Amino acid sequence: MNYWLAKTEPNTYSWDDLKKEKGKRTTWEGIRNYRVRNLIRDDIKLDDFVFIYHSVVKPMSIMGIAKVVREAYPDHFAFDSSHKYFDPKSNPDNPAWLMFDIQAVQEFDQPVTMEELKEHPALNGMALLKKGNRMSVQSVTEKEWNYILGLRKLINV
Repeated sequence: MNYWLAKTEPNTYSWDDLKKEKGKRTTWEGIRNYRVRNLIRDDIKLDDFVFIYHSVVKPMSIMGIAKVVREAYPDHFAFDSSHKYFDPKSNPDNPAWLMFDIQAVQEFDQPVTMEELKEHPALNGMALLKKGNRMSVQSVTEKEWNYILGLRKLINV
C-alpha cells in the first residue's frame, strides 16, 4: 500500500465538494505534469490512501482522507476541445494524460495546517514541506502518514 497527498484549490474543488459527490467519489483529473502522470500510471494503486490538501488558501491544510477506488485510466477531458483540460497534442490511441478515482473516507475534526506540519521535526523530509515542490500529487511515507494521523489521534484508517 502507498500513501499520497493530493493538492486542490478549494475555490475550484474542495473537500466539501468531494463529500457532496454521489458516493463521496470523484475523478482526480486535469493532471498536466509528466512526473505526476507517471506516478498515476505506475505507482498509485487501488486502495491506496490519499490526504486531500487545500492549497492556495490560508491556512493551507490537510482536510481529510480519501481512498483510491479506480486506478489510472485515460483523462478523456484532454480530448474535449471545449474543456479547460483539453490538450490538442493528446491522442486517444496513445493518451498522454491519466486520471484516477478517489472516495472520501474520513474528515479530520480539525484540519492539519501547513504551519502545524512545519512544527514537527519528524516531518522535515516530507515532500510537501520542501521548498519548490509544486507537484499536485506527491508521495507520503508510511511514517509520515502515521505521524500525521497521530496529530489528530486517528488510528490508520
